[in-house]
Amino acid sequence: MKSTESGRVHLGPAEWNMSKLFSTSLRCRLPVLLFVFQGALLFIFVLFTTYDRHTDAARQPADVDPAGNQLYVLFSLFQDIQLMLLVGLGLLLAFMKGYGVSAVAYNFLLSNFSVQWALIVQGFIYHYHDGKIHLGLYNLLTAEFATVTVLISAGAILGRTSPIQLLLMGFFEVPLYVACEWLIISYFQAVDIGGTVTVHVFSCYFGLGASLALYRSGLQTRHPKETPSYISDLLSLVGAIFLWVFWPSFVSVLVHPGDAQHRAVLHTWITLSASVLTTFAISSLLEKKGKISMGHLQNATLAGGVAIGTVADMAIGPGGAFLLGILSSLICILGFKYMTPFLANKVHLQDQCGIHNLHGLPGILGALAGIVAILIVPDEAYGHQLYHVFPARSPPLQNATVETTFIGERLGRSTSEQALFQAVGLGLSVVVSLVGGYLTGLLLKLPFLAQPPDQFCFDDELYFQIQKPLENVNVDQVDGDLQMPLKSKA
Repeated sequence: MKSTESGRVHLGPAEWNMSKLFSTSLRCRLPVLLFVFQGALLFIFVLFTTYDRHTDAARQPADVDPAGNQLYVLFSLFQDIQLMLLVGLGLLLAFMKGYGVSAVAYNFLLSNFSVQWALIVQGFIYHYHDGKIHLGLYNLLTAEFATVTVLISAGAILGRTSPIQLLLMGFFEVPLYVACEWLIISYFQAVDIGGTVTVHVFSCYFGLGASLALYRSGLQTRHPKETPSYISDLLSLVGAIFLWVFWPSFVSVLVHPGDAQHRAVLHTWITLSASVLTTFAISSLLEKKGKISMGHLQNATLAGGVAIGTVADMAIGPGGAFLLGILSSLICILGFKYMTPFLANKVHLQDQCGIHNLHGLPGILGALAGIVAILIVPDEAYGHQLYHVFPARSPPLQNATVETTFIGERLGRSTSEQALFQAVGLGLSVVVSLVGGYLTGLLLKLPFLAQPPDQFCFDDELYFQIQKPLENVNVDQVDGDLQMPLKSKA
């Protein structure tokens, strides 16, 4: 680097290359990443995908009833989940006064990126036969479950990462989620129909692992741009209400149709409603002068929906669902009040959106509730539907043993054995996600991924063209031709 007489600084070739390396500009980097990704997926879609039996016209019998197509069963629930992801979650993340555009836009980008990627990853594992991935509406639903994990995890590092880093995080998280879900649901045959363990717990600790790896001492104290405003708090609360309204669809969409799905909807609404009243009560009790915290309203009112996923279709009774809603909201608020400051100061864990309080703690509570429900609810409570709720508990196949039917077979498990595998699933989700998230975070620290410097974190203007609001301008300060001084009264 050389200085001239004019005072200007000239960079040498090496320094110029280094400045470009650490630049926050997205030009070339983001387009190249997206074009390469889209090109690779186009190749896979053309060569390796086809329709499933519900979408393939050639496989339909002549007398088929169109009203019996899977579309009419799933599409309304699919639309509900779309609204949750794109509107509800997007607005929920828009709580910072200068980062609302980024939060909503990145949520939109990550949603589409992750769904496309999950369709392929899940397709090769679950729906690949005859040399093709067979795709239909059901695939989109399960891909959206994978996408939820990415969007939740992104909340832990929101505002201090570039869109390139977020996309790469989603790229690595989706395959790990699919593998972990396969181990928990297909291999160990744990029950988690609403995604408490496989979605919420996994996404939480993956995001926290990435956040640990991306820790920055310069952001240890609260950043001035990290604070909310009146409008951002209002938008975030509207997003929370969107999520609240459509959450029963998310929990029940994959439940066995009939009484089990009916229980899932009922239980989810009861837990969510109990969470709302508990949030208002506990927040007013703990905050100064009894004022209610907006952060509590935006998060703890949803905690019951996180916790209910594992037990949604179990016969826990309305009272059990009500109690779970109260407890999940309580631990969420206590997490914000006491655990978040402790983790930030002692563990150097930065959690921008408080995902540990909304998804981690209620998720663990819900997993423990599932273990308790399995142990104390008698089999008679399920009637003939016991094996729909607990597939691994149905009688073993003829001439088969537990050892020879461990994967994908009917095991004839006892209640204690099922409870044990529930605990194994919870531990596996925490460990795999935390380690995977930390390793992914280390990769995201590479200097050419356009990570924003500390002073530009939580700021829409770094990566977006933002229209400035009109300022209040005095008419007398405008162009001279428009100046019209008032005449004084005689």
